[in-house]
Amino acid sequence: MSSTAVNEGSDRLKQYLTTQTVDASLVRPGQEMPTVPLAAAALGVSPGQIVKSILFEGKKDRGVIVLAIAPGDVRVSAGKVGAAAGVSQLKLASPDTVLRATGYAVGGVPPVGHATQVSVVVDSRVLTHPFVFGGGGDEHHMLRIVPQDIVRLTAARVADVVAEPEPRPAS
Repeated sequence: MSSTAVNEGSDRLKQYLTTQTVDASLVRPGQEMPTVPLAAAALGVSPGQIVKSILFEGKKDRGVIVLAIAPGDVRVSAGKVGAAAGVSQLKLASPDTVLRATGYAVGGVPPVGHATQVSVVVDSRVLTHPFVFGGGGDEHHMLRIVPQDIVRLTAARVADVVAEPEPRPAS
């Protein structure tokens, strides 16, 4: 893959950021970040400051699209995302749907600057940090952004979307 193709998503995100009044920047740590712990270590932050952008679509109506933004170290509940967005029966979106709706491939989806207007729900835990890192448009970049700017730029609802931990079996 050429470096032009690699940076296409981050370049598009960078252009979006220049059109907004936002305290954000793209960083390229220079090492692989395929997991939240590796991204947190590369950036020198806690795993909770790495946010994931997870796109859901309707099980019956694939035209229903909701983006959940949550700390990277928690599981997200599709039911809670749907309840916060006022829709029911959500499932994880396919990679094709993610690309079509956001303009970014899975693994690089930023919390802002999407190709289409999508409904966004931000987990309340994200707002406890002065800044967070989310997808930077490709697998090599991360977006450093103030959580309140995510909410403002996406007109997001803030809610608890974290799945309850699985109960441990009694020993």
